[in-house]
Amino acid sequence: MKAICFNFEIHQPFRLKRYRFFDIGKDHYYYDDFLNDDIMERIARNSYIPAAETLLRMIESNEGRFRCSIAMSGIAFEQFEQYAPEFIDVLKRLADTGCVEFVAQPYAYSLASLNDPEEFAAQMGDTRSLLRNRFGVETKVARNTELIYCDDLAPQLVELGFNGVLTEGAKHILGWKSPNYVYTAASAPSLKMLLRNGKLSDDIAFRFTDTSWPEFPLTADKYIDWIASTPAEEQIVNIFLNMETFGDMQPATSGIFAFLEALPRFAAERGIEFVTPSEAIARLKPVGELSVMHPISGADEARDISAWLGNRLQNEAFEKLYSVAERVRQSQNRALKQDWLRLQTCDHFFYMSTKRKADGIAHSMFSPYETPFAAFTNYMNVLADFLMRVQEEYPEQVGNEELNSLLLTIANQGQEIEALNKELMAMRKNAEQYNIEHRLREANAEKTPKATKTAKTPKATKAPKEKAAKTETPAAEPKKRGRKPKAAKAE
Repeated sequence: MKAICFNFEIHQPFRLKRYRFFDIGKDHYYYDDFLNDDIMERIARNSYIPAAETLLRMIESNEGRFRCSIAMSGIAFEQFEQYAPEFIDVLKRLADTGCVEFVAQPYAYSLASLNDPEEFAAQMGDTRSLLRNRFGVETKVARNTELIYCDDLAPQLVELGFNGVLTEGAKHILGWKSPNYVYTAASAPSLKMLLRNGKLSDDIAFRFTDTSWPEFPLTADKYIDWIASTPAEEQIVNIFLNMETFGDMQPATSGIFAFLEALPRFAAERGIEFVTPSEAIARLKPVGELSVMHPISGADEARDISAWLGNRLQNEAFEKLYSVAERVRQSQNRALKQDWLRLQTCDHFFYMSTKRKADGIAHSMFSPYETPFAAFTNYMNVLADFLMRVQEEYPEQVGNEELNSLLLTIANQGQEIEALNKELMAMRKNAEQYNIEHRLREANAEKTPKATKTAKTPKATKAPKEKAAKTETPAAEPKKRGRKPKAAKAE
C-alpha cells in the first residue's frame, strides 16, 4: 500500500533590532521585541493555530487514520510561550492523540552541524528534553536545520540515538533514483533516510496560488491522483512543508485549509494511507544505500548550503561567531548563553545572501532588511558587542589551544576528584565496618571477664586467708617454745 508521510516544520527567529556601531559596549540587548511580537502573533493567528486545529480535525474525523509529524525549533517554542501560548496548547492536544510524531531538530535552528559537532549534539539534546518535558514524547527521528545533511552527520546521529533522518531528495544526489523509497546512510547503515519529494512539496508551498501555473487550481483529488499514479513499487511519498505555508504564504482565502482537510478522504478512496516517519522506517525495507559527500539542503535551486554560506559576508560572520564556541560553552553566564543560541539561528545568515533571480526574491521576501549588506552590518555590530562580553570572561590572550588544554585539565581534574570521592567513600565504609567490629570485640571482652570472676571469687577469697593463717602460726610458736625451757630450768 502506498503511503504519504507529512512533516510540518515550525520555526521563527528572534529578529535583531537596528544596532548601531555606537551601541557596541553600551547596549547588550539585541532584539526587536515589537517586531517579534507582531510577527509571532500574526502568524500564530493566521497560520499556526488554524493549521494545527485543521490537523486535529483531520485526525478526529478520520478516527486516527490521518497521521503526520511536526518539527519545531526551541527558539520558536520560546517565542510561542511569550507571545502565543495558546498555540502550545493546541500542539499538546495533537501530541495527546498519538497520531502526531514530533521530530527533533537543532534548538537554535543553527548551522552547527557544519562546523561544531559538540554544539550540534547539545542543541539536539536540548530539543529532545523540551519535547519530553512539555509534550511527553520521545524522539527517534531527526531533521537538521533546513534538511541539511551529509555523510559526516550520519554516524553522529546514530551515536545520539536516532534511527532515522529527514532530508532533501536532491536531484544531483539521487540521479536516476526516486525519492519515494526508504534509503540507508552509506556512512551509518543503521540510519534510515526519508527524502523529501521536492516537486510535490513545492506544488503546495509555492504553486498553490500561482495562476500562471498550468495545473492551477490545485485540488485535493488532483493532488492525490498524482501520488496514486506514481509507480506501484514506490511505497512512500514524503511531503515536507513549513507550517506557515497554510494561512501565511498561502492565505486562507485561497482555500489552502480546505485543500489540506480534504486530502484524507480522497486518499482513502485510492487506498493510500498516512504514516509517521517512525512508522515508515519500521514498515518499509530500504532499497539501498545513499551517499552524500557534500552537504545538501532543501533551500534554493542548488539544494546546497549556499543560501547561508554562499558569499564572503556570510562566511566571515559564521567564522567569527563559532570562533568563541568553546569559551561560551564553559561560561556560567545565562544571558551570554541565551544570546549565543539566538545569534546562531541560520536566518541571520540567510538575510545576507546576495543571490539574484528566483533565489534572490525568496531571500528578500523573508528579510527584514533593505539589503544583504544592511543585514551583514547590523549582525556584525551585534556580534562585536557579543564577542566583547565573551572576552571579558575569557581574554583573547588565552589562545584556543591553551584554552583547550585548560579545559582538558579541568575535565581531568573533575575525573580525578570523582575517583578520589569514590575512594574516600570506600575508606569511610571500611572505617565504619572496622568501628563496628571493634565495638563488638569490646562488648564481648567486657562480658567474658565478669563471668570468670563470679565463678572463682569464693575460692580466690579463702585461699589468701588460709595462707595468711599458716604464715602467722610458725612465727608465734618459736617464741612460746623459747620461754618454756627457761621455766622448766627454774623449777
